[in-house]
Amino acid sequence: MKKLSKKELEIMELFWKNGAMTTSEIRELMPEPRPHINTVSTQVRLLESNGFLDHRKEGTGYRYFYKIEWQDYNNEFNGNPLMRCLKNSYIKAVSALVKDDKITVDELRELIDLIDSEK
Repeated sequence: MKKLSKKELEIMELFWKNGAMTTSEIRELMPEPRPHINTVSTQVRLLESNGFLDHRKEGTGYRYFYKIEWQDYNNEFNGNPLMRCLKNSYIKAVSALVKDDKITVDELRELIDLIDSEK
């Protein structure tokens, strides 16, 4: 997933807050001074080409809607940095702790027993 620019994030936040919209509706929700409609349209098409948005035909135009949930985007770029580095693999995270002697195998077994007893 690509990290959004400030302007792209501003537009995506409008979608996450308001749902599906046309480019005119997006523009109306933007703060003054509002960009030209062609600028909004270009930004929306770029977000679509990057997989963040999709559209459906509505009358003579299009209604755009988000494909990426806010939580997914937020977790990708604002979540735990260690887990991002380890590609969200808890196995890799625990393996790295054991390898770097941050946790012993006995402590790991104790943790497993604790988890099993709580189930």
